[in-house]
Amino acid sequence: MRTEPNINEIEANKQKEIMERLKIRIADKSKELGRPLTYCSVCFGCQMNAKDSEKLEGILETIGYVRSESEDADFLIMNTCTVRENANLRVYGRLGQLKKYKKKNPDMMIALCGCMMQESLVVEKIKQSYRHVDIIFGTHNVFKLAELIENKLNSKGMVIDIWEGTTEIVEDLPSERKYDFKCGVNIMFGCNNFCTYCIVPYVRGRERSRKPEDIIAEIQSLVADGVVEVMLLGQNVNSYGKNLENPISFAQLLEQVEAVEGLQRIRFMTSHPKDLSDELIAVMAKSKKICKHLHLPMQSGSTKVLADMNRRYTKEDYLTLVDKIKTAIPDISLTTDIIVGFPTETEEDFNETLDVVRKVRFDSAFTFIYSKRTGTPAATMEFASTEEEIKERFDRLLKEVQDIAKETCSKDQGQVLEVLVEGVDEQDASLLTGRLSNNILVHFPGDESLIGTFQNVRLIEAKGFYYLGERVDN
Repeated sequence: MRTEPNINEIEANKQKEIMERLKIRIADKSKELGRPLTYCSVCFGCQMNAKDSEKLEGILETIGYVRSESEDADFLIMNTCTVRENANLRVYGRLGQLKKYKKKNPDMMIALCGCMMQESLVVEKIKQSYRHVDIIFGTHNVFKLAELIENKLNSKGMVIDIWEGTTEIVEDLPSERKYDFKCGVNIMFGCNNFCTYCIVPYVRGRERSRKPEDIIAEIQSLVADGVVEVMLLGQNVNSYGKNLENPISFAQLLEQVEAVEGLQRIRFMTSHPKDLSDELIAVMAKSKKICKHLHLPMQSGSTKVLADMNRRYTKEDYLTLVDKIKTAIPDISLTTDIIVGFPTETEEDFNETLDVVRKVRFDSAFTFIYSKRTGTPAATMEFASTEEEIKERFDRLLKEVQDIAKETCSKDQGQVLEVLVEGVDEQDASLLTGRLSNNILVHFPGDESLIGTFQNVRLIEAKGFYYLGERVDN
């Protein structure tokens, strides 16, 4: 019995038809110019943005554009981030510079998308001050790039298509992967948490999960194409599946992913501490494929500041959770995010953060000085500390984190461990760079033929956040 296609399948088919039409137009233009049309893709922000950029690049490659690293390409697409206000300023600065390229090549198209475009004030500023931009769209309709390009080719004005929100998750469209052997896989979109310092729920929308069967089908397809490691992506993967017609937990999804034959490593991010379940810890502990690494953003060690941040856990909750994780998975590598200088943070609150850092002993931490984000509740809060006090605290925290990391990351020195080789070391072309299961980098001599393979490497010397090693015959 034939089932009728759903709205997402209809939309995917529509976009594929548009891509076929654009292939002809791009080929004709290339013939006229006597060269291929080029595109440049610039991506700011998180791994969700990076995954969106792979989809955008896949569409551009499909319709006939050829990648270029130069911003004076025939088509430039900028996938923006708006977590911090200075990210917006960087984009405005780039747009000013792009004007000269547009003058030199009037047929050049400039497209802006991503979180920054979900802000109405930003779109109005671009409409008024950056008229050389051709296409503007947001986070919810990445799949429509081909349609927006066709609309621009058929019109003279700026094409703007911003959605306030969506329930659509359009599958089965092209994607241009950065790596042949590893890949990010979106399992959900949006965020329901509304931390008081964060703009993400306002620009990414409410949580919506992909169906598990669609996720598994994508991973099976990736594995068939040579992928050995996947990174499951979501703003808060621990709340995956709650809004599905047939709800399942993130732990249950991981068990399904683990069963995919040929897949060798599973990573995921980001985990919100308030939603990390005992079930998930148990699944990680018994898994043969889930990597021994967990990124668990703490943000602050002060229960008072955590409440002001609307994080919905206490210092004690966090420490109890860490103890559960380390008891179940003794060789786990824990990393975190920490904000210094949140408006209500005092010296006493900061000392609570240092206390947690010393007790948990993170393998590494991404540390940030609080950056005011207009449009969030924290932006209206008064500061309890001066800029000088905040900077001094940040330096103290950074030293503490680095000193601890040097010790924790050297614990495997001398051992032979499995490394997934990711590429040539950017600092020394005679070395390869790979990653351990616990996410720590290893640099060792080797040639490019090993990229994408698993190699046994003896960890000779710990260098803080990475190892120098030598390959041992597998």
